[in-house]
Amino acid sequence: MRNLWLYTIFFSCVFVLNAQTPEEDIEKPKDSISSKTLLKQIGNGFFPTKLWNFDLRYLVKFNQYEGFRTGLGGVTNDSFSKNFRIDSYGVYGFRDHRFKYKIGGGYLLNKKAKGWLNVSYIDDLMETGSSDFLTDGRTFSFFEPRLLNISLFHKHITSAVSYEHEVNPKLITETEIAISNIRPTYDYNYVLDNIAYGSFETSIAKIAVQWNPFLEYETIDGKTETIVDGYPKFTLQYSKSFKNVLNADFNFSKLDFRTIHKVIHNKDSHTIGTLSLGLAHGDTPLTHLYHAYPNNINKETILNRFSVAGINSFETMFFNEFFSDRFATLVVKHYVKPFRFNNYFKPQLVLVTRYAVGNMNTISRHQNVSFGTLKSGYTESGFEINKLLLGFGLSFTYRYGAYHLPKEEDNIALKFTFNITL
Repeated sequence: MRNLWLYTIFFSCVFVLNAQTPEEDIEKPKDSISSKTLLKQIGNGFFPTKLWNFDLRYLVKFNQYEGFRTGLGGVTNDSFSKNFRIDSYGVYGFRDHRFKYKIGGGYLLNKKAKGWLNVSYIDDLMETGSSDFLTDGRTFSFFEPRLLNISLFHKHITSAVSYEHEVNPKLITETEIAISNIRPTYDYNYVLDNIAYGSFETSIAKIAVQWNPFLEYETIDGKTETIVDGYPKFTLQYSKSFKNVLNADFNFSKLDFRTIHKVIHNKDSHTIGTLSLGLAHGDTPLTHLYHAYPNNINKETILNRFSVAGINSFETMFFNEFFSDRFATLVVKHYVKPFRFNNYFKPQLVLVTRYAVGNMNTISRHQNVSFGTLKSGYTESGFEINKLLLGFGLSFTYRYGAYHLPKEEDNIALKFTFNITL
């Protein structure tokens, strides 16, 4: 019940700021005094001022390692400069008592192709096993509930240079070269050639492509507006770590792919599926492998595990239960026509099925941590009833198949949902 009260208090504090706008394009915010424009910019995650637009993501967050995490950050707007921007933040974790920050900026090299050259220096935390796409910086979700439950992080100090390039609104690319010093916050060693690495250096080059072939748009006075946000959408990213380049310790490569497809049945009902694939090859530490998006807290009872459901996360899969060097996940959600009791109360039923499969070579290299693999295939299904009250709803998910647990209640996840669109 302690978790239930914590989540209730937390959401009451940040309800106005943490509206969810998944798969919505980020627009670089501009100065405006109109309430409509202001609301749109807040929906995109920014609160605009004359020269600086505050990024609302940094105001307040919560996770199991830092506790409450709060700070300020943002980016300069066109009133400051149309060709140069400063993009930085500073935050503080109240449980780990540590400041984190980013100092960054960019210069517009190609106005027509929105070609920005960016540099950054980051001292922060990253979730172990996470794998983000560079081009995801162009989509924005105010609130990812799964962040509340993450406990396994590694510290990283990263210097990076990147370049964004828009071939056209349907095809976006980004490349990055980054040098990182990585120190896990948990007891972990990666053993390679009889050397146990408790911390390590990486030098990684990445290239990512976001392709939305069915997007329909028009350009008026140099501004591009989306007419139809078509599906499917495709994202591909290749990463290469170079050993002995700027003191890097490991050689490995990663290939990540994601596609999102949406089938609209009518104006009130649709089905959306997300397929994710990942492959890591070479001497890859746990920090850079895959965890399949778990979202179940490692606690004894259902009520103690009561938290908030994520968007594409596995609600019955416990944190740090599985890791893979190659994996695939499929998440399918069917949105049923809302139940219209009146103009204000229109809850919506969502049917959900998730599947994950994966495996790992050389498990013995990862010491002081224990985990399983997904070689037998992991399955869970359930439903959500969204928008019951102020955007809150409930979800029920059941774990079955090869990884069904002996204790029946451990196969059940009962959680809040939170869905608001500005």
